[in-house]
Amino acid sequence: MTDTAPETTADRRIRASVTRRFVRDPLIVGLVLLAAAIVWTLAGDDLGFFSFLLMLIGGWSLAFSFVNATMEMRPVRNGVVLELGVAVVLTALMLFMIEFGGEDLLDGLPEGARAVIVVLQIAAAPATGWIWLGLLSRITDLFRRRERAMRPTPAPPEWQREDSGDGSRVEFPALDLRMRSLTVGIIGIVLVVGLAGTALLIAFDDAVMNMGPRVVILVMGVVVGLPVYLLLRAGLRRRTLRCSLAFGDDELRIRAGSSSHRIPFSELQTLVWRMRSDYARVEVRGAGVDLSLIVGLAKPPAGRTAELPPLPRRVFRRLELAGLAVERSRRDEVVTFRRAV
Repeated sequence: MTDTAPETTADRRIRASVTRRFVRDPLIVGLVLLAAAIVWTLAGDDLGFFSFLLMLIGGWSLAFSFVNATMEMRPVRNGVVLELGVAVVLTALMLFMIEFGGEDLLDGLPEGARAVIVVLQIAAAPATGWIWLGLLSRITDLFRRRERAMRPTPAPPEWQREDSGDGSRVEFPALDLRMRSLTVGIIGIVLVVGLAGTALLIAFDDAVMNMGPRVVILVMGVVVGLPVYLLLRAGLRRRTLRCSLAFGDDELRIRAGSSSHRIPFSELQTLVWRMRSDYARVEVRGAGVDLSLIVGLAKPPAGRTAELPPLPRRVFRRLELAGLAVERSRRDEVVTFRRAV
């Protein structure tokens, strides 16, 4: 059944924020970088280090935007079909240019047109790789779903009665990290990988020419991409904390690792509670506390899912009595409490 419920203000704001951060901004960055690479190439006689770096990062930015856009498409199969079609077309074009003398077709074109095509051809390498990685993640997720179907279904964390009898608490692992910091970190890693890969290509120019482009891409993935991925995963795991959050009669109690905070409801300014997806998190601001705990990216304990349970009804009543206004997304997956100004 198609969901035809009207979209709330909070739902539109969240959707617009995600689209801007993960689709529109990378698209603009990619187009600007590729335009700069084209200008740089036309102004010079050959491909330099800087222009080559612009092509790699620009191509990845466009692919990053495209993959995220297909992730948002509904029904899901439409996004998968579109992503697969683009990946196949880009791969076929690259193989044609490499294996079947596609460069000969460019001889009759003007110099400017050849430069533009060369830039797009180089940018297509990281773009195609990222799109295939996106498809691989979807396939991996499909197998995980089938594997989960063979086992008891994991359940989200559950509310437990506080030992003192004052309210209830929930325990979960989470990353003490903001979404903005995570995005900046990913972009920084891509820059580092691009610089490292370019430096290796320049340092081992003779070996690269002998190996061929496909072997080079494979070697770069193993030598540069895999270690960076393992370091990123290890870094995220080091930032994973055992957390708990309790709603008492008149205060919010949070434990994140070894840190504990008590926030009276009267001093609470903002509470964001997103239950599902990779962006599942709880954000709390007030009484000198400013926390963002991302649950969706943390590794859940056995038998549990990386998400948050729905808020108890008593929490809504007490927070509203404390002067906070509530906003809900269309499917109630995101609940936001804000203090009225």
